[in-house]
Amino acid sequence: MPHRLVIHRPAFLSLVYSIIGLLGLIGVSHGEPASMGIPKKKVVFIAGNPSHGPGEHEHRAGCTLLANQLNKSGLPIQAVVTTGGWPNDESIFSGASAVVIYSDGGSGHPAINHMAELEKIAAAGIGIGCIHYAVEIPKGEPGNALLNLLGGYFEPNWSVNPHWEPFFKLPKHPVTRGIQDFKIRDEWYYHMRFQENGVGVTPILSALPPPETLSRPNGPHEGNPEVRAAVLERKELQHTFWVYERPAARGAGRAFGFTGGHYHKNWQQDNYRRIVLNAIAWIANFNIPENGIPSKTPTDEEMSANLDRKS
Repeated sequence: MPHRLVIHRPAFLSLVYSIIGLLGLIGVSHGEPASMGIPKKKVVFIAGNPSHGPGEHEHRAGCTLLANQLNKSGLPIQAVVTTGGWPNDESIFSGASAVVIYSDGGSGHPAINHMAELEKIAAAGIGIGCIHYAVEIPKGEPGNALLNLLGGYFEPNWSVNPHWEPFFKLPKHPVTRGIQDFKIRDEWYYHMRFQENGVGVTPILSALPPPETLSRPNGPHEGNPEVRAAVLERKELQHTFWVYERPAARGAGRAFGFTGGHYHKNWQQDNYRRIVLNAIAWIANFNIPENGIPSKTPTDEEMSANLDRKS
């Protein structure tokens, strides 16, 4: 049909989002509606304090990198970063569509003394995401709270934290749009404690860990009889990244838990970085484009920016 103009959907969507992004830059600030009436989705990153050695647990640098990627995507998304743990000024959450925590966890989790505030945020339908160590919190009341917010969490003496290189075959989901199957070495936690029967939970990155991931003696993070039976005997796939749709009783919002994020260098790998950007946008109730959130590979200069000073 030589006289008919055909616009392929992915290209058309990219054009539309580019126009929206341009209008957003011209007419939107601080989450106010653009001239087209489309408000920006505000994402708040909570970056934890310095931790581990250089290039590991780079919370500030990682949050800033991901925020910059979202802000440069050309889409109506506005990301802001607060550093040093839970913000002193909680007005930063005003107008937020999603809150993402990238920090140490356990008894030092930024939300452990602010769980009521986080639950209130979630009850308003705001998305909640946790990256790496931030998916771990002590068992009991804090663990139950995080379980209800994320749909799953790292439970000591149940979950494990080995370094390994899984190959991930991706399911079909908005979070996997534009992402190819990939493998990468990281400290991928697994055998997470999930909601009973997995209600509302959708695994995104899953693999069968090799036996060497359970070579350490039993311990709060190293191994236990339950995980050994699941992996070594029953050969059950383990989920290292999941998304969750909370029931109406808990605000009907969205959430994710991403257990990778130990090595800062991994954010330079396109599939690894972009699937997390997709998840962040998804929990903010943004409609993910067919090709995923636009994201250019960070330069070495961008990767080295905002790193914490460590001995």
